[in-house]
Amino acid sequence: MNEEKKEEVLADEQAATSLENEEAHEAQADLSAEVPEDSETPNDQTDDHTAVIEDLQSKLEQEENKHLRLLADYENFKRRSNLDKESLQKYRAQSLMTNLLPVLDNFERALNIEAKTEEAQSLMTGMDMIYRNLIDALKAEGLVEIEAADQEFDPNFHQAVMTGNDEEKASGIVLEELQKGYKLKDRVLRPSMVKVNE
Repeated sequence: MNEEKKEEVLADEQAATSLENEEAHEAQADLSAEVPEDSETPNDQTDDHTAVIEDLQSKLEQEENKHLRLLADYENFKRRSNLDKESLQKYRAQSLMTNLLPVLDNFERALNIEAKTEEAQSLMTGMDMIYRNLIDALKAEGLVEIEAADQEFDPNFHQAVMTGNDEEKASGIVLEELQKGYKLKDRVLRPSMVKVNE
């Protein structure tokens, strides 16, 4: 009788184990049905996030580079504008002075004429005063006379129109100034016309 009970208990335990196994298989099947086969694993999600972050960082760097280039362009524009403004201010009288150079030449020619009468001498004195006032006003605006006589010939400031031969002076020395040259500050308005020693 003991053995029959043991066999029954064993049979019940096997049936219970078998039932538990079936229930576990069914639960697993239900879980498998709920989760789609193509769902992403945690590693796939991490890879996608990393790719998105890298893409955003790349776009951010491009935008920062564009911003820096725009800032540099703007700074260059401001610098050029300031230089243009300074140049315009510095040389604002250039066209007026260029137009007045022939007037200075004519004054100098007139003042070189010898006055023989008292009336002519007083006229020359008045012209000389006007000439000096004009020169002073132009110098105040930055007009500078270019030195030429007895200077070494410099093509930046002198225009050679004749040559001469003076053995007492070195070659390339200006022998005579035929027409005065002028600068406005550091810009040549008109080079001096000169005779240069060979």
